Amino acid sequence: MGGVLTGTTCEVFMIVITAPTGNIGSHLVPLLLADAPAHGEELRVIARDPARLPVEVRENVEVITGSHGDAEVVDRAFEGADAVFWLVPPDSSRPPADAWSGFTRPAAKALAAHGVGHVVGVSALGRGTPVAERAGLVTASLAMDELIAETGVAYRALANPSFFENLLEEVGSIREKGVFTDVVDADRKAPLVAIADIAAVAGRLLLDRSWTGVGDVAVLGPEDLSPRDLARIMTEQLGRPVRYERQSLEDLRTTLLGYGLDEAFVQGIADMKQAKDNGLDAGVARTADTASPTTFAQWCAHTLKPAVLA
Repeated sequence: MGGVLTGTTCEVFMIVITAPTGNIGSHLVPLLLADAPAHGEELRVIARDPARLPVEVRENVEVITGSHGDAEVVDRAFEGADAVFWLVPPDSSRPPADAWSGFTRPAAKALAAHGVGHVVGVSALGRGTPVAERAGLVTASLAMDELIAETGVAYRALANPSFFENLLEEVGSIREKGVFTDVVDADRKAPLVAIADIAAVAGRLLLDRSWTGVGDVAVLGPEDLSPRDLARIMTEQLGRPVRYERQSLEDLRTTLLGYGLDEAFVQGIADMKQAKDNGLDAGVARTADTASPTTFAQWCAHTLKPAVLA
């Protein structure tokens, strides 16, 4: 058991991690397992399917089985918790507001009921920009942040741009056609980030809880890149031509609806994409505090290239 000796008692601190098998969570949990004991912290995770957790994780954390959108599950998980890592898995079968704030509402009640002190949540860039209220999934995510902040916890929203990992959805097209698609202008430069860098920032905030109040923490990657830049770097790293094709919003909607996604959720994706093309992610300056280290070229070499060649 972890803890810190205070006088004659041993004070134990507990961090709860949601979505531990997801993209960010699967990076975050090993980081915390490596560093938490030195900080007197124990870890508890909420997992729908604990069998998906690596053995070394299952053996070293407390596991609460179930969905963190379930009131009974978060009530058990947040009891005795000092900090929570909160991530809402996008649910394409529900309208955006329900997928984010609806999913989070039971957790917000449990945070207040159990007096949890600190929460780090995965959110998005765009707060305060002219297009923030018309940004679909991002608008829903920003509303979720407000719901959590209203509980009275100290809250840090990780304000993220698009992820490098989104391109993994295009692996087949890149491999077979040398093409990736999006709806933004080919020369629209914007920040992009590796999920491992987001996990690293989350880990630091969860272990050093000297912060108070409510605020955003932007994680912007090392540089702004356009789709044309991405194509050039992928071409260099993969050793084969890769080009960008701009898709219309209507074609995007048609494709996504063809997958059976909720119509309001699809509109939320389209609105988010349009807002990004109108500068949604340009509201925060890159500084030493907001930059993160992993370059797109590094990510291509370590992650995209093996996936394309598999």
